[in-house]
Amino acid sequence: MNYPKITLQKGKEVSLLRKHHWVFSGAIAKSEPGIENGDLVSVFSSKNDFLGIGHFSQGSIMVRIISFEERPIDASFWAERISSAYSLREALGLTNNPETNVFRLIHGEGDLLPGLIVDYYHGTAVIQAHHVGMHRHVREISQALQEVLGDKLQGVYDKSAETLPKNLEISSNEWIWGKPQTDLVQEYGATYKIDWEKGQKTGFFIDQRENRKLVSTYSKGKKVLNTFCYSGGFSVLALQEGATEVHSVDISAKAIELTEENVALNAGFSGKHLSITADVVKYIREIGDDFDLIILDPPAFAKNIKARHNAVQAYKRLNAEALRKIKPGGILFTFSCSQVVDKSLFAHTITAAAMESKRKVKILHQLSQPADHPVNVFHPETEYLKGLVLFVE
Repeated sequence: MNYPKITLQKGKEVSLLRKHHWVFSGAIAKSEPGIENGDLVSVFSSKNDFLGIGHFSQGSIMVRIISFEERPIDASFWAERISSAYSLREALGLTNNPETNVFRLIHGEGDLLPGLIVDYYHGTAVIQAHHVGMHRHVREISQALQEVLGDKLQGVYDKSAETLPKNLEISSNEWIWGKPQTDLVQEYGATYKIDWEKGQKTGFFIDQRENRKLVSTYSKGKKVLNTFCYSGGFSVLALQEGATEVHSVDISAKAIELTEENVALNAGFSGKHLSITADVVKYIREIGDDFDLIILDPPAFAKNIKARHNAVQAYKRLNAEALRKIKPGGILFTFSCSQVVDKSLFAHTITAAAMESKRKVKILHQLSQPADHPVNVFHPETEYLKGLVLFVE
């Protein structure tokens, strides 16, 4: 084991000693010549103390640490990490649950593997690598997945083309191993079709699983508006639990097709569901005031710190409009998946929206991502999803 050496400036080792996974460009004093994007490197302090092994890439985050121990990054490493992650999902009751057979298996730094996402869809593992270093290991990761999951795994699909830099010329996704037996999954007894090849992310927003279930508990006998609906996850569970009517809205015609397909897969919803292809912000301005429950689950309005101010204003406008329109006694589920908008800022933004709407609002629940998207206590950036459930008088 002889990875190229990177040495940090004096005092810059503190974050790594606290097990944070990122080394920023400004922390680096010197590096051995010839290091290329994606190479494994060993990181040392200014006193020549070993700190960790990680993937190098040009940019603000120059090294992402995958091991704080001196060890080979070989087949046994990948098997150990994936086995550990699987054991957690086993403890959560997700690996042998006939009502729910879709879950996140690897959540980046939350599972000590920065830049790696693996989602499990009833026999199919979908990999997304977010940097070239991790993508170099996809076949080793596939082999480890086969070893750990055994006969629970029928296929491994690499869907990294969308998440890697465009200059890498990785223009297509591919099956690494096997083929799926089905593209249908169960979540709390509801059936969904997953399009991992053309769909957003890995094919489904698994991180909203428990929040979808909570929506369903408030949906019986209610008229529900599900905005930014994508494939209709909230809509299906709301209908399953007795919503009298659900309207699903998305600007994407493809998303509306997925929603209608998922609604049709679940019996008994005839006449209770309406799909609308529309710009959500404009649509909410025009709705009546007869919705009992509204779900606002927009895409990330801010993907970097420079966009944060504009994102906060967008969240405020959207929520103020929904608060103005919702029926008295209504319930609003509102979310943000923008990592740069933290829980406190999001709550302040919703408070400002409530003031603007001139409605009396109470917080019933504060929401986050589910346990199969674990938050690394040493790497707080792994917590990204936040939500509030509001009662509107």
